[in-house]
Amino acid sequence: MKILKTFITLLGFCILSFSIYGQDRVVSKKFEETVFSIRGSVYEKGTYKPYRDAEILVNGGRYTTTSFDGTFTIRAKIGDELIISHDDFETIYHTVQSNERITIKVVDEDKFDGRSKLSGNLKRFNEMIDSADVYLKSDAEKSIKFVGDALSVNDTSSQSAQAHELLGDIYMHWKQYDLAISAYKISIQNFETPSAKLKLAKAYQNNGDFQKSISTYENLNEKDLSNYEKASLHEGIGDANLKINNIPKAITSYQEGLEVANKHLIAPKVTDLNSKIAQAYNEQGEKSKANFYFNNSLNLAEKENRTRAIEEKVKVAEFNSDNQDYESEIELRKEIINDIKEIERDSVISNESAITSQKQNYKIGNALIMQNRNDDAIPYLEKSRKEADEKGDLVVGKDASRKLSEALIKKGDTEKGLAMIENYENIVDELYAKKEQEISQAARFSRNIAELQNRKTLLESDRALSKSKYDLTQEQNKSQKLIIYSLISGLVLLLVTAYFMFKYIKQQKLANNLLALKSLRSQMNPHFIFNALNSVNSFIASNDERTANKYLSDFSHLMRSVLENSEEDFIPLKKEVELLDLYTKLEHFRFQDKFDYTIDVDESINVEEFQIPPMLLQPYIENAVWHGLRYKTEKGHLNINIQPRTKNELTITITDDGIGRARSKALKTEHQKKQNSKGMNNIKKRVAILNEMYKDKVDVTIEDFQESEDAGTKVVVTLKKD
Repeated sequence: MKILKTFITLLGFCILSFSIYGQDRVVSKKFEETVFSIRGSVYEKGTYKPYRDAEILVNGGRYTTTSFDGTFTIRAKIGDELIISHDDFETIYHTVQSNERITIKVVDEDKFDGRSKLSGNLKRFNEMIDSADVYLKSDAEKSIKFVGDALSVNDTSSQSAQAHELLGDIYMHWKQYDLAISAYKISIQNFETPSAKLKLAKAYQNNGDFQKSISTYENLNEKDLSNYEKASLHEGIGDANLKINNIPKAITSYQEGLEVANKHLIAPKVTDLNSKIAQAYNEQGEKSKANFYFNNSLNLAEKENRTRAIEEKVKVAEFNSDNQDYESEIELRKEIINDIKEIERDSVISNESAITSQKQNYKIGNALIMQNRNDDAIPYLEKSRKEADEKGDLVVGKDASRKLSEALIKKGDTEKGLAMIENYENIVDELYAKKEQEISQAARFSRNIAELQNRKTLLESDRALSKSKYDLTQEQNKSQKLIIYSLISGLVLLLVTAYFMFKYIKQQKLANNLLALKSLRSQMNPHFIFNALNSVNSFIASNDERTANKYLSDFSHLMRSVLENSEEDFIPLKKEVELLDLYTKLEHFRFQDKFDYTIDVDESINVEEFQIPPMLLQPYIENAVWHGLRYKTEKGHLNINIQPRTKNELTITITDDGIGRARSKALKTEHQKKQNSKGMNNIKKRVAILNEMYKDKVDVTIEDFQESEDAGTKVVVTLKKD
């Protein structure tokens, strides 16, 4: 028996341990899945020199860059990996372990490893800002005091801007919107940031100044915003327009925000904007469209987290209630109550939330009454009143008691109905007393806030006075340094002028080269077209209409390809080979009795990887046919062979066994010599200019092919990969 008792005790202890562990895991997992804003800074270790424009990328897709003082703010969750990159240091990887400030210290062994007063002040400033952030939602006075302490040690305008932006966040949370507007304005005056401007627009909206809110949003430059901020911008414009009943504009803005959110996979914004579009269509009276977007938002919210899914269900239930679809509303609210039970196992839902079970039971009861199902409504209203009483929710308790009294009296249970009326009156008295207490607390809170604001203003005035005294002292030393600074400025100006002159000359040279290339290409195309048309003319002259038509068809195909590439400096080798094949085919078509040809491309060569100037090889093939093979007594051969030379280099060899350059030159008239020389000179100039621009990418050599009467010609083009 004693052994059995011991076993049962141990078993109970194990079950209790696993239960506690499981709850801890649920809470821990929930925290890990929470997305929050993380502040951070990137600077050089030792000197504390900030890194501006460092890229911060979250593996979930969010992206931002550091400001000129090295600070950044980005939304992430526990376990996310931050990728920090900059041209001046190797990429750094950091895993988010908490919502505390992240400090990235870049180590540079070549730099002096000493700490300055600035680095000490920066550390203290960050500590004060982090402390203010911690108390932002729990203790406004403490949070504001820490901001004041941060302002007392700030050294730069960007730090002052950061502190005032956080001060605005505090006032926004505690619904002091007029003070938030002032704080955000001061932040922007010190240093303009898109986040502060977005918050200022939101503060105007919450303060009821919707036109100022809209103009502030619209004055933002989207190019300065992150993708998340772009979505927030369009959402804010939509919210403000909805407030002034400009529903078409609100819907347009929400849809623009939704497009950004979808494009960049910002899941929370996709859900929110679908929901807001639905609400806007509902207000406009377009119920079917509203229903479509609410279905979207419901499905998307289910994929985020349970709380967000419940919040969206509540909105859809309200939509059903507005449209007198009480059955759907009731079913949905029953689902919500079951979901709330799951959430309440590891967290507490405040009475101010829209997703409390007492509110849902009250709404179900109200929907049943609207359906004239008075008896069915009473249990839900009683449950709502009981839950409200247990949780101290006087507002829902008051409404549930009033509704329950009406239902009971209507049912005929007058005694209970009158008792509920008395209970309702008691709750109203209690609620009135509580409201008076809240008003008193709010007034005291406002006075304390005002005192802290005055203290901060005085502190800033003292700092400004101290700075003025310091500036006055420094002014006395300026005259002694003026000459030195003037000389240094003159030297810097001279160097800058020289730099820009060098840059201008380089750009002019590049422009001249591009113009020369264009001119040479424009000279080559008419020359090529003229020769081809001569061929067509010869077919027509010989009354060979079918051959002329076939030739013209292939020629038009070739011309289309040539013209498409005429504006490019380089095209893929594959395209050039296709052009050569088509051109050689046309020449062979005319001189079938004079030569045969082959084009050999080594299988190991990836012709897509190599780039070549368009129409570079064609003139060499044209010369081979027209000035070598055409005059040969017996049938000759033209070969185009492409072979790899190294991994990043290949050779294109064009050989013919024609009469050779020397004999061809002897047969030409003076006019022909001049024209041929001009064509080859154009090629040489093109190669020279391209090599100057692209660092010796192309090399061409020409020599005799063989030692015989028909010496032929061999052209070797060496081409390097980019």
